[in-house]
Amino acid sequence: MKKLLFPAFLIASLFFLPYILVGDLSVEAAKPEAVSCKTCHADLASVLPKGHPPVAENSLASCMPCHPSDFEGRAEKNLFATRMHMAHLPPRGSLDCTACHEWMPGKSFGLIGREGSWGAPDAKDMDFLRTIFKSWAGSGYMDHLHAAAGIGCTQCHGKELPRADDTVENDRCLVCHGPMDQLAQKTEPKEFKDRNPHKSHLGDIACTVCHKGHAESKVYCLECHKFDMKIMGAVEAKK
Repeated sequence: MKKLLFPAFLIASLFFLPYILVGDLSVEAAKPEAVSCKTCHADLASVLPKGHPPVAENSLASCMPCHPSDFEGRAEKNLFATRMHMAHLPPRGSLDCTACHEWMPGKSFGLIGREGSWGAPDAKDMDFLRTIFKSWAGSGYMDHLHAAAGIGCTQCHGKELPRADDTVENDRCLVCHGPMDQLAQKTEPKEFKDRNPHKSHLGDIACTVCHKGHAESKVYCLECHKFDMKIMGAVEAKK
């Protein structure tokens, strides 16, 4: 019986050794460190807008007190978020989302070092997001036209990250572009007033019938009519 004590003790020691080394049976995974802007920008002041107050720290966390993340999905412009993304995404930059965002597939997607999540994208969702963000940052479509005006994902899609089958309802568009009667006044032709795309004989139709966010926009009227009518975000407008 005594001869069995040493092997038993050895087996038990090997089992508990990992926990002895880490010091706790419930060790938490290491949290990602705050993203340092100075990893790429040695002189942080050189990339700040003219007249920007001095920034003492060198991480994204130092921006958040004045530029908090929008988890409510407001339709208001967010110049900070749009400029940050456009500066670091192709064609101007080459960073991946995970350089600044903490992504746990199927669980959460937030900003490294900050609480809050915009959703729970899986790997397929993330591939889609990368594709449309690249378009948003540098295409000739409506998405990039909005980006240049300070409009990002949440301003159109709300607080949840967009998915491949998402659409944008007219009410959301009209927060910035409406009300509809005023929009119709702006687009009324000097001649042939009945050719107003926002006062159609078809009645109320979805804005997205003509205006495509991440693809070529097309004038729906021209499916039947042959008159001349242009639309922003068409493929010929690509840079």
